[in-house]
Amino acid sequence: MSQGTPQKNREKLSQLSTEELVEIILTQQEAIEGLKQEIERLKMSRDWDSQTSSKPPSSDLLKKSEKKKETEKKKRKPGGQPGHEGKTRKGFGRVDRIEILKAEQCSNCGQKLSTTESVKIETQQVAQLVAKPIEIVEYQCHHIRCDCCQKVTKANWSPEIIPGQDLGIKLQGLLGWLGNYGHLPYEKQQELLWELGEVKIGVGTLVKTNQRISQAIKKSVTELNNWVISSQPPLNIDETPWSVKGVKEWLWVFTNPQFCLFRASDTRGREEIKAQIGEQYSGVIISDDFNVYNGYDVNAQQKCLAHLRRHAQRLVKTPGLHNKSIGEELTTIVDEAFRHHRNFRENQDYKGYSHWATKFKLKVQQTLKRWCNKAGYEAGKLLRNLKLKADQWWYFLDHPEIPPDNNLAERALRLAVTKRKVSGGSRSMKRFEDTANNLSVIQTCRFQGRSVVNFFASALKASVGIEEQPSLVPDFCT
Repeated sequence: MSQGTPQKNREKLSQLSTEELVEIILTQQEAIEGLKQEIERLKMSRDWDSQTSSKPPSSDLLKKSEKKKETEKKKRKPGGQPGHEGKTRKGFGRVDRIEILKAEQCSNCGQKLSTTESVKIETQQVAQLVAKPIEIVEYQCHHIRCDCCQKVTKANWSPEIIPGQDLGIKLQGLLGWLGNYGHLPYEKQQELLWELGEVKIGVGTLVKTNQRISQAIKKSVTELNNWVISSQPPLNIDETPWSVKGVKEWLWVFTNPQFCLFRASDTRGREEIKAQIGEQYSGVIISDDFNVYNGYDVNAQQKCLAHLRRHAQRLVKTPGLHNKSIGEELTTIVDEAFRHHRNFRENQDYKGYSHWATKFKLKVQQTLKRWCNKAGYEAGKLLRNLKLKADQWWYFLDHPEIPPDNNLAERALRLAVTKRKVSGGSRSMKRFEDTANNLSVIQTCRFQGRSVVNFFASALKASVGIEEQPSLVPDFCT
């Protein structure tokens, strides 16, 4: 109906027939019902949090009230709990310097102490910042003429430096750690160098240092990627958006408890998985329930039960017949699965776990059978997914060495997400790819218990032929 003043609309309506008026009312009623459904949907999406959706936990903070509710359940205080035995540090495993402290006069009578024998010695190990943690070293490379043959021989430069570069190799490795893992901008790296040793370095030198490290580690990352394709170990896979000059790109992670590979990509599609690990994969991949993984040719999949629990919690809050009951029952099932798999990891009781898994499978089947014909649209869609892809949701029941969640990939991505938030993304696709390689080295070294700084330093030495290229492949690790 055309817009106009209320009086004109009234005159037009009075001239319409009864059938036309009924048709207008029915059309409006249909529009009102549609708007009501949209309002309910928006209300539910507004109330979704990290427990009921894939939103990050940081978004939950916006919904927390500054005033505590009287009925709010008292939460456990942070820190050690009552009854916790605690652990006391017993030293650092090494002592670089011993400083002996002896009193020169008696604290009681003031007499000078002449004996050198101590009746008791107390010790305390302390990690301290030395006076000059960064020192400026001038290397003088001498050329000496041989008295016998008159040939001039030049001494070799120290293996801790690269001729022509102002920063030592170990210091460059530290700056690589600070920039890529500590998320320290170049300007703050400048300030830190001044604080530690009154060293003045330009931003251009720091940029070139990071680029030099990125180039030096490429061979190691490529070697690890080729090893993954040939060995095909279990992989946790996830992805997160990344801004490159304001354009949304995607950072993928392919990880395992022993290594971590990041990939800079243009899309979130299945082709990126194929480009990283091949057209088909004979191992197992663990992922969320994003549909891009469904058509990939893989030996086996395990979908993340944490995401299933979020779907169930969302169902509890969704209006509809039986939605709350179905959501609560699915939540209970998922919690039971997590609890028993956690117990298995602790005690490695295969027989007990297998006995429970057999009964658990039957329980899941009975739950799906009981609710499938009673469920509405949202619940029915979830139940059908659980039934049709049971081998992907419950693969860990027959293979307990595979985790039932994708927590490893999500934890690995946190480093990248933090860097993205601090830096705002990358200025070019080349820089994005370098960042992915740097993060691959950092997370892999962390998983393998290795020093990231030492790895960067070894890669720099390898780039000029001082050492062999360091490896990230688990079999090669010392």
